[in-house]
Amino acid sequence: MSRSRAKTPPVQLLKVHGLPAPVEIRRHPTARRLTLRVSHSARAVVLTIPRYTDVREADRFLAKSLDWVKARLEGVPDAVPFADGSIIPLRGVAHQVCLAGRKPGRGVVEVETGGTVGTPRLIVFGAEEHGARRLRDWLMSEAKRDLEERVEVHADRLSLTARRIAVRDQKSRWGSCTSDGQLSFSWRLILAPPLVLDYVAAHEVAHLAEMNHGPRFWRLVKQTMPRLEEAKRWLHLNGMGLYRYGQ
Repeated sequence: MSRSRAKTPPVQLLKVHGLPAPVEIRRHPTARRLTLRVSHSARAVVLTIPRYTDVREADRFLAKSLDWVKARLEGVPDAVPFADGSIIPLRGVAHQVCLAGRKPGRGVVEVETGGTVGTPRLIVFGAEEHGARRLRDWLMSEAKRDLEERVEVHADRLSLTARRIAVRDQKSRWGSCTSDGQLSFSWRLILAPPLVLDYVAAHEVAHLAEMNHGPRFWRLVKQTMPRLEEAKRWLHLNGMGLYRYGQ
């Protein structure tokens, strides 16, 4: 979560024999050495290299690190597609996806509670080949609705104003705030417990007043969101797992 947006370095995508995930080679203008990491959000291996580094040197660096990469990839949870029968969280509660096909007069998605027994269901109507997209679009709209509500609450408490709220598939942050008061959030927050979405909304609203993460910024967040430590802890432990859904 950040006030500013860094420029994304150019990416070259490679398939490496023996690796179950693609390798993204990123040339970064300020990088001074080669670095390697496994991205849970992109489900890829990210190799960052200085601007003028020869690709052959990058290949050698990667070859020396294959065992390390494979070990890290084993820790990335399996992807869960938006397919019939898949179990995905909605506001922190597990739901089963049901692709119900075309049924005139029905909405895009209906939430069916499980009652006292059974798992709640997300019933997706329409052509089954479009089911994953329709569910994703619905989740994004639900995320925007919840975020607009919580941003308004926190902005009122702190006497601040957000100009615009957008929901996107952000890979590197849960939320961001521009200098002119525009807030952007990851739609995947709708998968997390409401407390977590509420915290990220409060965090970005506080950025409308404070550009940094200094003491005054955190006082503002705590003023409007007393349970911030609980939410931060949940994100730290479980946040990356949200990127496995809908891949």
